[in-house]
Amino acid sequence: MNYIDFSPIIQFLLEQHLSLDTITLLLLFPIVITIVVVLRQIVGIQAFGIYTPSIITIAFVFIAQHSFWDIKYAITIYAIVLFVGMGMRYVLKKLRLLYLPRAAINLTIVTFSVILTLAIAGYFNRTGFASMSIFPIIIIIMLVEKFVTVQIEKGNRTAIILAVETLIIALIGYTILSPTTEIGRYMISLVLVHPLTILLIIPINIFIGKWTGLRINEYLRFHDVLNKIK
Repeated sequence: MNYIDFSPIIQFLLEQHLSLDTITLLLLFPIVITIVVVLRQIVGIQAFGIYTPSIITIAFVFIAQHSFWDIKYAITIYAIVLFVGMGMRYVLKKLRLLYLPRAAINLTIVTFSVILTLAIAGYFNRTGFASMSIFPIIIIIMLVEKFVTVQIEKGNRTAIILAVETLIIALIGYTILSPTTEIGRYMISLVLVHPLTILLIIPINIFIGKWTGLRINEYLRFHDVLNKIK
């Protein structure tokens, strides 16, 4: 990042001993949230609310910050966490436990599954897994509780669909904000050179908040009906 002509605001923050990674992440997070809002409100992708896909996007950026193709490691962890979490729900259901102890056991088994995955990857010299930071992995593991809650309330099909949609949003957000992509490097440079542009997110969200038209997926879903009306 040394080649970037930082904004005076960024220079001031650096002089106060804030790390550049922290500043960049905090400036990018509102963009991540707005991407989620656009995909949910205008495109029609539902996912697990707004917070979960936003934080998963950040986790993906951290895991695959050196190479774009390292995203496969993040996707693998994501899939394992959801698969094991879904399976453990049926195992623990037979024990008739209260929700919180059951959730704690589920998270414990999921955590050990991730450790086993990392160990197997290390055995086969898949160094990309070994180099992953712990905090993004913990973020993905914590998704289990959200997934199981939806699974209980709305069924397996809905939970799986929302998990896939959350993954799609996270991958789109990762592509836009990752330092390994051209558009990601541009976005990072933009917020470091012109950090106040982040304030444009407010009128963008006001516009989206007043959106009353059909979502894109609704146009596709009701395409035949709309053609008959015309």
